[in-house]
Amino acid sequence: MYKFIVVTDPDLASGFRLAGVEVLEACDVAEAKKIISSLVYRDDTGIVAVNEEFMESLDDKLMEKIEKTYRPIIVPIPSVSKDVDRRSYIERLLRKAIGYNIVVS
Repeated sequence: MYKFIVVTDPDLASGFRLAGVEVLEACDVAEAKKIISSLVYRDDTGIVAVNEEFMESLDDKLMEKIEKTYRPIIVPIPSVSKDVDRRSYIERLLRKAIGYNIVVS
């Protein structure tokens, strides 16, 4: 059975643990890069949810590996520190997933 793992900062980790999810904490971007790169090559990982800030900091080589692999599926978690327009965030995710810009009205 594949695992669902969340890579997040210590502030959000408790909430995910309360939901019953395995959590790996990263205090900074460098630590998150190490954790994410190790998860990409594990055989028991199915889905990895990562703070959006951590995802944005990954280098091109690792992002290319993530985009080409079918497992684990790595998805960003919107940051609470940013003032995110939900509609534009959903549109951006859809554009990345299917390659087209879909306007949500």
